[in-house]
Formats: sequence, structure tokens, C-alpha cells
Amino acid sequence: MFRSALIGLLGVVAVLIMPQSAKAEYADVVINNYSDAAGMRPVVFPHWYHRIRFRCKVCHADLGFEFKAGGNKITMAKIIDGQFCGACHNGEISWSVENCGMCHSGVTGTPTSIHGSTVQRLVAPTYKALEDKPQAQK
Repeated sequence: MFRSALIGLLGVVAVLIMPQSAKAEYADVVINNYSDAAGMRPVVFPHWYHRIRFRCKVCHADLGFEFKAGGNKITMAKIIDGQFCGACHNGEISWSVENCGMCHSGVTGTPTSIHGSTVQRLVAPTYKALEDKPQAQK
């Protein structure tokens, strides 16, 4: 009994202290299903920003977004028609489609996927000492 409880406790501790990859909840999603082909920059969707304001069901159940980066066939025509992003980005709840650069801000060629946490990029990298450079002979 004691032994299995100890093993279970060690398992929980190991999971908590092991490095974790960025979760979609706190990351940016780059959507580049059609952007490159249309001559537009990919969309950078700040999932973390929306996640701290809305529950998952608002977008994933009520608006029909799949739980997979690039899982929906989102087009500007659908957004203008009030589907997907257009349900809120209509000029009344949030900015409208006339502000292209607000969404189409990614680096051309970036694949559709979840990219590292924005918060992680704000944290300074670990300190590295400068290497000694050999002195030039005079």
C-alpha cells in the first residue's frame, strides 16, 4: 500500500517538474492555408489573448472552430459573411476586415501550426558568458 502510494506520488512530482512544451492555450496559431497562394501574409491568431477573454466553447462549439491548427477552411468570403472570425470581427464587436494587417501579420512561408508561447518570448534568455576572443598579434 505504502509502496504504490509512493510510486504514484513520485509520478505526479515527475510530471510537474519535467519541462513542458507550449500549450495551445498560451500560444499563437499561424494560419497559412491559403495566404501564401493569395499573395498575403499568413494570419497570426493570438490564441492566448482570446483564451483569457472567452471560454473554449465560444469559438470551438458556438462558432465551429476545430481543435486543430488549420482544421477549418477559413476564407475571407466566409469571414465577411459572419462565419468564423467574422462573427466578432465585424466592426461592431471588434475591428473588421478592412484592417488586413491586424491579422495578416505573419512571416511569408510560415506553416500553419501552433507556435511557441508569446509569454515565453518575452522572458529574457538565460545568461551566456561571452567567449574570450584570441587577441590579434601586433
